[in-house]
Amino acid sequence: MKVRVDLDVCVGHGRCYVLAPEVFGEDERGRCVLKFTDVPPDLEAKARRGEENCPEAAICIEDD
Repeated sequence: MKVRVDLDVCVGHGRCYVLAPEVFGEDERGRCVLKFTDVPPDLEAKARRGEENCPEAAICIEDD
């Protein structure tokens, strides 16, 4: 699984890194920063949780 963030869309609500801090972090402006682009299998559910809870739909997951 790969995860991407569209930083032109992300405004920094922070739901992703609050719900899945193992996968997502924040930059100095509060916007999403990825800790992985290739998500380890044990963190896939957390990555999906972050994607599902992004109000702007800035997170995209691509299954391998």
